[in-house]
Amino acid sequence: MLLTGVIAAKEQPKELKVVSDDTLIIQGLLFEEYRAYDLSREVFKTLYDRTGEKAYLFREVASSLMGKIYIDESIKRLKRWDEAHPDTLEARRLFIPLYLTANRAKEAKQEADILLEHSTKPADLDLAANPYLYTGNFKKAVSLLEKVYKETSNENVLLRMSSIMDAYTGEREKAIQLLETHRRMNILTSNKVYFKLLDLYVKDNDVNGIISTYKALYEKDKEDKYLKKVIDAYAYKGDIDGAIAYLEKVKDGDYILYELYKQKKLFDKAFLLTDKLYKEQKDPKWLAEKGILLFEKSKNKNDKKMINDVVGYFEKAIDMGVDDSIYLNYYGYTLIDKDIDVKKGIKIIEDALLQQPDNTYYLDSLAWGYYKEHRCSEAYDLMKKVVDKEGLKETEIAEHWNTIQKCQ
Repeated sequence: MLLTGVIAAKEQPKELKVVSDDTLIIQGLLFEEYRAYDLSREVFKTLYDRTGEKAYLFREVASSLMGKIYIDESIKRLKRWDEAHPDTLEARRLFIPLYLTANRAKEAKQEADILLEHSTKPADLDLAANPYLYTGNFKKAVSLLEKVYKETSNENVLLRMSSIMDAYTGEREKAIQLLETHRRMNILTSNKVYFKLLDLYVKDNDVNGIISTYKALYEKDKEDKYLKKVIDAYAYKGDIDGAIAYLEKVKDGDYILYELYKQKKLFDKAFLLTDKLYKEQKDPKWLAEKGILLFEKSKNKNDKKMINDVVGYFEKAIDMGVDDSIYLNYYGYTLIDKDIDVKKGIKIIEDALLQQPDNTYYLDSLAWGYYKEHRCSEAYDLMKKVVDKEGLKETEIAEHWNTIQKCQ
């Protein structure tokens, strides 16, 4: 009812005359809460005109600022009060944002100068910094914000200051130092500080800084996206060993660690990790991976027990539903190359080719199967396609090609 009543009162200003001061105060505060600043301004304007109390004038001006309405009129009304009550800091604090909102930065700076002559309060220094920014005196603005930050450790002040230092005063390195010190000294530092650091490190192409910041974010929030960013940064740097050492330290990101182990041909470590991954995920693909790793890490590639174990892992994985063409090709080729069951190997590779008909590695495996069955013409035709596309850079392709040509 209050809200409806005041809207009606604004539509008919004469109605405000019959509303009590107490009721108007409640209505004005209610409009502020609902961000109906044009209405709250009208209410507090009426209260000031009625009583002459400065508190209502200041609330009227604050509503103008919040709603960015009637700015010029608010300046005039505040000036009249200021002439009757000169040299009050309260007026200066309102004139500065009023002039800035009205794009009258020089006048705002004059008010800031007066304010600084009489106050060293952090809030006043923070407010006074704005006109200097608008008039291009960035050094002065930074010096004021530094004083504010020194007194308050306010994170938002630090972020404003670091942005100015980066963009306008050529002090990016100092900004980074301030941000780093803040995040290390304040346990409740928000992610905005970390993201600002990342922004500055990216501009400096400082990969180590990026890595350390994402590490700190991961330690703070334990979110996988930050862990991945750490590894991406290590990869960009070309430091796979560093990435592996970090993952081993935090004891997390096992799948990423597994892929890095394989990339560095640390097959023993990767082999041990497959048991943990299989236990956690119950995905039979880890049995196939185990078969691959067992073969790759073995010094004697013709060891019969080892090969039987490899076959056992693949058979179990396939029985449990694994049908990824990568595993089918690896298993099929093993059956062919080690003369375990060439016919079965060919059938498995043909299944892999149903998924990727043009995969030259699978075609190479099939050609090798044909060769083992003495189907020389078919082996030659397939192998020629492979060589025409891939060339002879890979040792295994070159060896197969030379052998199949002799068969032909």
